[in-house]
Amino acid sequence: METISFARGVPAPECIPVELLADCARAVIERDGATVLSYGPVGGYQPLREWIAERHGVEPTRVLLTNGSLQGLAFLADSVAGARVLVERPTYDRPLKLLAARGVEVTAVEMDDEGLDPDALARALDSGPAPAFLYTIPTFQNPSGRTLSRERRERLVELAQEHDLLVIEDDPYGLVRFEGAAQPTLFDLDAGERVVYSSSFSKTVAPGLRVGYFVLPAALESKLEALAVSTYITPALLGQATVFEFLRRGEQERNLERIRPLLAGRRDAMLEGLEHELPAAHWSRPEGGYFVWLELAEGNDVTALLGRADSVGVAFVPGTDFGGAPNTARLAFSFVSPDEIREGVRRLATLVADPISV
Repeated sequence: METISFARGVPAPECIPVELLADCARAVIERDGATVLSYGPVGGYQPLREWIAERHGVEPTRVLLTNGSLQGLAFLADSVAGARVLVERPTYDRPLKLLAARGVEVTAVEMDDEGLDPDALARALDSGPAPAFLYTIPTFQNPSGRTLSRERRERLVELAQEHDLLVIEDDPYGLVRFEGAAQPTLFDLDAGERVVYSSSFSKTVAPGLRVGYFVLPAALESKLEALAVSTYITPALLGQATVFEFLRRGEQERNLERIRPLLAGRRDAMLEGLEHELPAAHWSRPEGGYFVWLELAEGNDVTALLGRADSVGVAFVPGTDFGGAPNTARLAFSFVSPDEIREGVRRLATLVADPISV
């Protein structure tokens, strides 16, 4: 029996525009090969920095291109080693590991179906040492798929201003919206004063190109560039230049128009499968992104269920990996087909039919 995996938060192969990217890479080597195949400035490929800067209304010096956005988060973690940082509960597991490895004290702030709870954030800010920053994924969050409401975004920015709090807004999924109106970014609401905006082309172009970026407050520019210089001699200019050529041609929006319905169909199959197979459970209903957050009835230990998952041919990630409760799980719908999703949810339900006590 072939395993159906809900563990992989990556785009399906058919979402990646392979031929277009091959043509873009060929074009930039032929046009600018002496630049992109050599050493380059630590901030990254200048035309791409300028494109991003124009989009966000900042100077190009405030844009730092990184090898995926996770590398930039590693730089930020290095810059606050030993300090205190606030995160959402649950949150993306990789930053948790980066912070733990650097001795950072992590305080988790509760969230609900509307995203991060601003009252819980206020309590966290009023207790303990002043945090170095808040790390948040406000749109189609990993792992929950939730989106922070407009009212809460405004309150979060107010709290950041009141407490002089640096906010790291991680937004790799925001453009992968299937329905509903887009919310303003925290960066835009704050005018970029206390918010670092982080994003990536992994979900909108291709993850293997490893092109992420940060839009930094002026005070952080030199600090993070110094960390980058101490980490590598040159950024991966070829991947960055390939992304720029893809953008320059206007292919990003066309590609998004192509992949949004592909992913929406997978989301719908996941929600329909859960409604049919696990009606007693609770789950998020994302308007975009890659993930659904599943909360089973009390008494179910998802980690224990995972121990039996191989026998029925399904894989998923327990919510405890993200700081969630024992009865929660992250289900990624981005990589598998709608038919596989329906079958995978059916298999998952056979495990839940016999609850395992925590």
